[in-house]
Amino acid sequence: MQKVVVKLDLHDDKAKRKAMRIVSSLSGIDSIAMDMKEKKLTVIGNIDPVQVVSKLRKLWHTEILTVGPAKEAEKKKDDDNNKKKDPNEQIADLLKLYKSYNPPMPSYYYVQENPNSCVIC
Repeated sequence: MQKVVVKLDLHDDKAKRKAMRIVSSLSGIDSIAMDMKEKKLTVIGNIDPVQVVSKLRKLWHTEILTVGPAKEAEKKKDDDNNKKKDPNEQIADLLKLYKSYNPPMPSYYYVQENPNSCVIC
């Protein structure tokens, strides 16, 4: 998990929405926040900061302010909650996943009696 803070040269909400859409198209992003007063974009997730900046530099002047690890306290709390789960409940969750499998649709095949027949005859 990385936290990347980028300074952008944005002027209005339309550019803000466009920047958020561009960054959200990258994979591995957990959260995106934009501070319009300071013109800072904060991205948290398993991402490469170079990819974020290269996408944004196509449209705006971009500077990387900070790159560092995100807070791990939230992750530790989630791990404690997962450990408290009963093993039987975990198996029940897996069984629900197996039952939700949708089989593929059947394919149909239509054969014409004489595909080379003449329309005039």
